[in-house]
Amino acid sequence: MRNYKDHLLIKGNLIKEALVKLDLLAKDAILFVVDDEDKLIGSLTDGDVRRGLIKGASINDKVESIIQDHPRFIRKGEVDIQKIIEYREGNFKILPVVDKNNIIVNVINFREVRSYLPIDAVVMAGGKGQRLRPLTDSTPKPLLKVGDKPIMEHNLNRLAKYGIDDFWISVKYLGEQIESYFGNGKDRNSKIHYVWEDEPLGTIGAVSKIKDFAHEYVLVTNSDLLTNLDYEDFFLDFVDQDADFSVVTIPYNVNIPYAVLETSNGHIMNFKEKPTYTYYSNGGIYLMKKSILNLLPKDSFYNATDLMEKLIKENYKVISYPLAGYWLDIGKHEDFEKAQRDIFKIKF
Repeated sequence: MRNYKDHLLIKGNLIKEALVKLDLLAKDAILFVVDDEDKLIGSLTDGDVRRGLIKGASINDKVESIIQDHPRFIRKGEVDIQKIIEYREGNFKILPVVDKNNIIVNVINFREVRSYLPIDAVVMAGGKGQRLRPLTDSTPKPLLKVGDKPIMEHNLNRLAKYGIDDFWISVKYLGEQIESYFGNGKDRNSKIHYVWEDEPLGTIGAVSKIKDFAHEYVLVTNSDLLTNLDYEDFFLDFVDQDADFSVVTIPYNVNIPYAVLETSNGHIMNFKEKPTYTYYSNGGIYLMKKSILNLLPKDSFYNATDLMEKLIKENYKVISYPLAGYWLDIGKHEDFEKAQRDIFKIKF
């Protein structure tokens, strides 16, 4: 993935200098002209240069003379995903992301990403992975390789495909290795923060330590999952249903090889011949409004299922998002072996 700053050009540069940068960008040839603080001023394409030269501009003129001074952009934290979808499906393939002060904080290329979701992602990566010993004796489970990448890198890459660029990683066991591997996210055009657990805090307790989320929506996921979940559809379903909390659920079909009788007081009322029943299990991926996190106890052991139970009892809107794609919880050796086989077949 290209560093987003390759698309930035400081005002005062000459048109001939812009041409050099546009040539290097090749098929992604668009520049965003900024001031010394990276505040967006305008945009510039090959077409703008051609039109400028036709009108009498010189390649030794400053780029400000030919830029588009009202470029389209995405506002950081923008909740109107339909607007972003319209950009993606239209002719606007590369757009700057600006903060509230119009400073460019990222550049989105819809040839590389599928959306730009207003979500902070928290990845729970503090467990010991005891069932995968001896593989995890000296390597944290999230860094065990599936194919050519660590398990958690597949997860982060998938989230980044949907424009998620604010990450929080909860670490404890061998967490230094995880922090060293992923760093601060700068080389991924993202921000990665680390939340250290002094004591085990369950599957969601560590989230109570985070005070400065960038968005109003927070996704919490286990780090040892392999999935091709469509995060945009997951988010749109959450918004459409005006939910407070959504959990990805994994459907399981149970086939009964006999007729099942429905009885009442010993009387057969009905029967179903060899029925199939579908049940849903917890997929370990949760999306919630940021305000929900105020219900978490501070620095205490707390599981996501504890939070779900509390929300249901207090009449919050908790919904299920049945997953139609691939999902694997890599908890045991046989799961790890299956992941090695499946990784080359999954359509990401």
